[in-house]
Amino acid sequence: MKIERLGQDKIRIFLTYDDLLERGIQKEDMLREPPKLHDLFMELMEQAYNELGFEASGRPLAVEVYAMPAQGMFVVVTRGKRGGDTVDGFGEDDELDEDIYDLDVTMESSDIIMYSFNDFEHVIAVCKSLKSSQLTEGGTLYSYNNKWILSIEPSDIEASSFNSVLAVMAEYGDATSVTFAMLEEYGKVIMADEAVNQVCAHFQ
Repeated sequence: MKIERLGQDKIRIFLTYDDLLERGIQKEDMLREPPKLHDLFMELMEQAYNELGFEASGRPLAVEVYAMPAQGMFVVVTRGKRGGDTVDGFGEDDELDEDIYDLDVTMESSDIIMYSFNDFEHVIAVCKSLKSSQLTEGGTLYSYNNKWILSIEPSDIEASSFNSVLAVMAEYGDATSVTFAMLEEYGKVIMADEAVNQVCAHFQ
């Protein structure tokens, strides 16, 4: 789990699906807003206070959740002002006792798998593993913030192989908190097509 401050009154929390599974939360639970998601949110707010000094009590809070099928989920929390101000449809502070937050889930439209690697040797290793296991020869390789990011489109793998590809990627790299839109805009394309095949061909 990674927590970062986006501004004085805004933070972003990134949880991998491993983080969620450790807390007994499945992908589908993020769409249903059960009580355990409320417990998760309270845990996140406590950790945000401990790590960043982000005080959420006594404030109206706007909470946005972005679920990415292959990586995990982002939680963006915006803190309103004290004294009955409203934020994105939130009411008076005394209403928070009854409904402390509102969960707006936005599913990403793509199942693109993206993992980051600190060392190019790990990129070589994951590509060789993916190819030797006949999981995929596709993918796009990017350079972003001194890391290598390998993205694989759903069209490059069999539907039945999705979880196997995730397992191999997770063995060598880390689920990245970079969205595909950010990568497209700020990342540098190293290998645009068939990155797995190209890496294997160039680095025997």
